[in-house]
Amino acid sequence: METIRVVLAEDHTIVRQGLRSILEQQPGIEVIAEAENGREAVQIAEQLKPDLVLMDFSMPELNGLEATRQIKQRVPEVKVLILTRHANQEYVKSILGAGASGYLIKKSAADELVLAIQSVYKGNSFLDPSISKMVIEGYLHQAEGETQDQGLKITPRQREVLQLIAEGHPNREIASILHISVKTVDNHRANLMGKLGLSSTADLIQYAIRQGIISLDD
Repeated sequence: METIRVVLAEDHTIVRQGLRSILEQQPGIEVIAEAENGREAVQIAEQLKPDLVLMDFSMPELNGLEATRQIKQRVPEVKVLILTRHANQEYVKSILGAGASGYLIKKSAADELVLAIQSVYKGNSFLDPSISKMVIEGYLHQAEGETQDQGLKITPRQREVLQLIAEGHPNREIASILHISVKTVDNHRANLMGKLGLSSTADLIQYAIRQGIISLDD
C-alpha cells in the first residue's frame, strides 16, 4: 500500500494535534510535518515535497489562499486540501482558483476527512457535500467578462503586505518577514490605499476582513 505523506498546516495547536491523532490511526497516511502559519507551510512544502498539504483557510502571516497559491507555483505537484469552517461561495471560488484540489468543512466527520485526502491524492477533486450544487455550478460556469471584485486588482505581494498590516505587524517587522526594505513596505501600503481608494490603516484592516484575507474567527 502506498503511503500518503501529509503536512498539517493549522495555527491552533489543539486542532492540529487532533487532526494528527485522527490521521495517524489511518493505514496508508503519514503526517510528516506540521506548520503553524501559512508562510511556514509554503517553506515546508518546498523542502519536503509532501503528497498533500492539509491547510486551514484562516492562517496567520500568510492565509490559506495565498499559501496555496504559492505552493502551487513553487511545487505544483504538491496537492492542497483546504479545511475550514466557512461554507462560503466566494471562498470556494477563490481557493479552487488558487489551485487547491479540495475544500472540506471542519464539522465533517473523521471518515470524510480521510476520504477527502485519499480522493485528492488520487488526482480527483473533493468538495464538501454541504457546499450546494448551485455554488459549484456558479463557479464552473461563471460568465466570461463578469466584473472581477476589487481583491483581484492587487498583486500577490500586495495581498501578503495587506494581511500583515491587518494583523498588526509594524512596517519594520513586515520588511523583516518578507525580506524587503521598509521603504518597499511603505510603497506597497501607499499603492494599496491608492488602488482600493482607502485612506487609513483602519480602512485596510476592514477591507482585509471583508475579502477574507484575515478572519476574526478563532
